[in-house]
Amino acid sequence: MLQARFHPRLDAIEAHAWDALRPDDNPFVGHAFLAGLERHGCLSPEYGWQPHHLGLYAGDTLVAAAPLYLKGNSHGEFVFDWNWAAAYERHGLPYYPKLLVGVPYSPVTGPRLLAGTGGDAPALRRVLAGLIEQEAGRLGLSSAHANFATAPDAQALGEAGWLARMDWQFHWENRGWQDFDAFLAALTAKKRKNIRHERAQVARAGIACSLVPGGALDAATWREVHRLYRQTFDAHGNFPALTPAFFRYLGSALPAQTLVALCRRGDTLVAMALFLRSSDTLYGRYWGADAEVPGLHFEACYYQGIAYCLREGLARFEPGAQGEHKVARGFLPVATHSFHHIADARFRDAIGAALTRETALLHAYRDEVLAHSPYAATP
Repeated sequence: MLQARFHPRLDAIEAHAWDALRPDDNPFVGHAFLAGLERHGCLSPEYGWQPHHLGLYAGDTLVAAAPLYLKGNSHGEFVFDWNWAAAYERHGLPYYPKLLVGVPYSPVTGPRLLAGTGGDAPALRRVLAGLIEQEAGRLGLSSAHANFATAPDAQALGEAGWLARMDWQFHWENRGWQDFDAFLAALTAKKRKNIRHERAQVARAGIACSLVPGGALDAATWREVHRLYRQTFDAHGNFPALTPAFFRYLGSALPAQTLVALCRRGDTLVAMALFLRSSDTLYGRYWGADAEVPGLHFEACYYQGIAYCLREGLARFEPGAQGEHKVARGFLPVATHSFHHIADARFRDAIGAALTRETALLHAYRDEVLAHSPYAATP
């Protein structure tokens, strides 16, 4: 007999049991990352995040799980459903709270319905999808959502009748280039010249950047890294939800999977970019800077990452959500997928029709982007 249990904090589930259900080493669904957000003050109902993690047990053995949250808003999700919430409000109905299967503040595709890699994994994922839908009904919620899902999760959620939604991110794919110059040689002459110019601007400003493991940073450097992150968020009117304690925690809990681009003018840290990595992928997360230097953002957030992937033999680089400016720097559109259980049939039909129209527009957008590919021969 299988039993579902919902947990208000991830530390109620043993780390080794949770991590044994991951099909790969994607760091964002690891127990260390998710539990660290809770332990170090990054999540709270005030911010719109209330952990409600699902564990599926055979006796006392965890056999499947999902990172699940009660959401009081749509902040920190990167799959934008504000207009759905507005439609509910216009009809005098509550959209929030809702259930979300995802990773806070992280628009990163990865496993969401954790069921290991055994032959029973597809069936367990279907059970998880059904349990999440049932929990939304038990709580009287408008909806449940799974953001940035992988193909196995997509199959289970699609079979459960959840609405499918897609979008594009811009990713860099390693085509086996030997080094950064070989990568540049694959670009058109204009794009190659622009990148060299941007990197030269940073060098002429007397700034040197290096990408170092998080475990190599001392407490003082982590304080500076967080200060730059917070300052940049404040400057753009965004809320810096990640705390200094969480930044330091990443360096100790994931010392090799956390990376930081440190950009210094002499001994002074003037910019940083924070990354995480798996065995085959680099993920760009946050950046911050004191100095207004042309090209510095691109150097810290993109070129340092590309160079690192080439040195380390990583297959891809996902620098985060949105940003058409990435295309000129070697990043091409890759589809991301989310799935949505809408309890009310009237809204489900209306949202489904809107998603059909949206998907057609998104495919046309991709064709337009690829018409401006930076590569001499588009892969």
